[in-house]
Amino acid sequence: MKKTILVFTLITTVHYADLSMDQIRGMVQKIHDRREGISLDKLRETREPFVRLEEENNTTKFVIPVDNKESKLSLNAIINKMAYINGEWKGIDDEISGFTLKYVGKKGVVLRNDNQIKKLFLDIKRENFITIKEGK
Repeated sequence: MKKTILVFTLITTVHYADLSMDQIRGMVQKIHDRREGISLDKLRETREPFVRLEEENNTTKFVIPVDNKESKLSLNAIINKMAYINGEWKGIDDEISGFTLKYVGKKGVVLRNDNQIKKLFLDIKRENFITIKEGK
């Protein structure tokens, strides 16, 4: 059986290895001819093709990238290394819309997923301050 497979492979290789110079020139010309590529807008819309392996509780699982439309993230408050994002209090290493909270500062936070970093800052408006006028 092994000899039959080896002979068949050898015959197939010899049969398809017969290329003329004209065929080779034609292939080289196709390589050199300008080809129409994909537009940058279309390229940005394509899904990430790579699958990741994650280990959790001694179990390995495949994580398939999800076509995730960018959700609006809004930072409303920061208190004691906790951030109030999209109506929930989050601490470091908590997950928010596919991102992980990595840093909480005085005026903003840093979120990260596999290949993206987002920085959110508190939106401080002057109209929010209360001014007290002293009366006589």
